[in-house]
Amino acid sequence: MSNNQLKDLFSTYHLKGLDLKNRTMMSPMCQYSVEHKDGIATDWHYMHYVSRAIGGTALIMIEMTDVEPDGRISDFDLGLWSDEQIPALKRIVDACHSYGAKVGIQIAHAGRKAEDADVPVAPSAIAFNSKSKTPRALSTEEVKGMVEKFRSAVARAVQAGFDTIEIHGAHGYLIHQFHSPLTNKREDEYGQDLTRFGREVITAAKNEMPEDMPLLMRISAKEYVEGGYGIQESIAFAKVYQSAGVDMFDISSGGEGPIAAWGKPGTHAAYQVPLAREIKQALDVPVIAVGRLDDPILANAVIGNEESDLVAIGRGLLRNPYWTLEAASLLKKETQIPTQYTTSF
Repeated sequence: MSNNQLKDLFSTYHLKGLDLKNRTMMSPMCQYSVEHKDGIATDWHYMHYVSRAIGGTALIMIEMTDVEPDGRISDFDLGLWSDEQIPALKRIVDACHSYGAKVGIQIAHAGRKAEDADVPVAPSAIAFNSKSKTPRALSTEEVKGMVEKFRSAVARAVQAGFDTIEIHGAHGYLIHQFHSPLTNKREDEYGQDLTRFGREVITAAKNEMPEDMPLLMRISAKEYVEGGYGIQESIAFAKVYQSAGVDMFDISSGGEGPIAAWGKPGTHAAYQVPLAREIKQALDVPVIAVGRLDDPILANAVIGNEESDLVAIGRGLLRNPYWTLEAASLLKKETQIPTQYTTSF
């Protein structure tokens, strides 16, 4: 599709070697369903993700998957710190591919927000809130080791057959903790340059990925606590990450701490879309918009107005695995409907 053609929710989209049949992405949403606490995807994960592929979603982003056991929000989260975790994810990827969906995975470390770690780790020994455990500050060598853990997790994701990788640099997790002045009070090179850890993770990831595989990164474009950064600061660090190798940004906000009364995020539909639009324009980079875009007419408008390149649907897809098929019906757009379901559409 040329830049002059009209775009809508059911336009195809191409980024490097990633070819999507429409502009919908399933937002990464933790299921907290690894009952054996071994980080290995279960039958629940298989049914959860594959049903969305049957339902027409173009890009399914597997939930936050962690680079070490103590990097999980809870012990019920997915992991990619071991080769034993590859086969269950590959099974999901292969099945989603068979129904025409592409699949990404969000690679992450929760840092100080690792609730079940005996002693969480972070850039600095600052607790998330008064009820949270105080984390231990990583040594400089441990930070370098953490970069290698991200590298190994990405290598395993590539081995599992994923079509794209998303590095989680948002919502107050470890990479966000490093690039936020609120949580990074270090005096070493990772404190003197707040983006250094994120840049090194990006470089390590790119070194493990095929040349034509795009690297995505989720960022919080705005913090909601007193003294938190805003859109101009996030544009600045996103430019650094773009130069390091990020091909597309997934634009969210918040998560860095208890929300200040004066800085509450919106709860209205599309409240984060202006952040995505600003970063898209400032960096001339593809972006994904998130945040209460469950109304297909609204999601379609976000794409049609070129405010973002993809829309990430969260709660809408939790409620209805066939959200994308119903959106096509509502918008009177052509999409591939499973033969078994054609009588319903």
